[in-house]
Amino acid sequence: MAASEVNYHDYLQLDKILHAQFPESINRGSPAHDETLFIIIHQAYELWFKLLHHEVDAVAESLRQPSLNDNSPALQIVVHRLNRVITTLRVLVHQIDIMETMNPMDFLDFRDMLRPASGFQSWQFKELEAKLGLKFGHRHGQEYYTAQLRPEHVAVIKAAENNKSLLELVGEWLDRMPFFEEEQNWKNFVTSYSPAETASVNIPVHVFWKEYQYRFVNSLADAEKNNAGLFAELFLKGEKHENSILSPAASRSALFIMLYRGYPILQLPYQLLNCLLEIDEQLSNWRYRHMNMVHRIIGTRIGTGGSTGKDYLKAAADKHYIFKEIAQLTSFLIERRRLPALSREMETRLGFRA
Repeated sequence: MAASEVNYHDYLQLDKILHAQFPESINRGSPAHDETLFIIIHQAYELWFKLLHHEVDAVAESLRQPSLNDNSPALQIVVHRLNRVITTLRVLVHQIDIMETMNPMDFLDFRDMLRPASGFQSWQFKELEAKLGLKFGHRHGQEYYTAQLRPEHVAVIKAAENNKSLLELVGEWLDRMPFFEEEQNWKNFVTSYSPAETASVNIPVHVFWKEYQYRFVNSLADAEKNNAGLFAELFLKGEKHENSILSPAASRSALFIMLYRGYPILQLPYQLLNCLLEIDEQLSNWRYRHMNMVHRIIGTRIGTGGSTGKDYLKAAADKHYIFKEIAQLTSFLIERRRLPALSREMETRLGFRA
């Protein structure tokens, strides 16, 4: 039986989409021209959020696999999808340009008719934050962040919080990094510290990290010496800090990837880590643009959903960094000329092989 022809209008369900705008001002007999703009912008946001969920869910499914071959198309697909997330987030930021064509008096024509509806009730965005790795305990405004949501939407967010987040899955992927477990990779590795200096780096970890700690400490300016203790605290313990998502082993793996990203096998892992930092940056850009837009349009007034408006948005923007544990690794980088030279075996392991 031949498949029926697909029509553009029907395929996109345009009857539903184009007739899904019902301005409250018209319902109340006082039409406000800019309310249509306001509705379409927010409907577009929710559609983009749906796409972001689609991509993040696919990435999470790949990372849940017991083994992700870093030398296969699988990791390339993960990086490709994360880049799509980044590009979509940039679109969210640029949509504010359209919203800002509405001036404060235009908004006041219909603003009070919307109470208590608010972007604060976007359960899709809160669910997305949870899937990425924003824990309840790290949220600003915990006491009311789900207070105005419907019970079924609260349940969706709680389910996302109870599942492993993207950050946690990346941590598990980093924990599986094999190079330090393969002793033959390091048999020709040369250390530079003398026996007299061994005590300062006498730690129960791989010889590479003893060498790296020695070089890192000796690269610090006097004003940065406190970073030496922080390095040991984050990288050289057996157990992760109570406020950390990444284990010390995962942090070491991520730092190693950043240090030696020029080797072929580490290029995609580095891009994956860099994508996470870019996601945080774009989310931050979106939050700050949103905050400034709100301040421009309603000043210091309370939001329609009951939040403190600009003040709430600023506090959330300052606190809601999801991948900060990866971002802070840049504090522990050293110059390329100071990097420990890898053994021939390790260079072979990280390079192209016939």
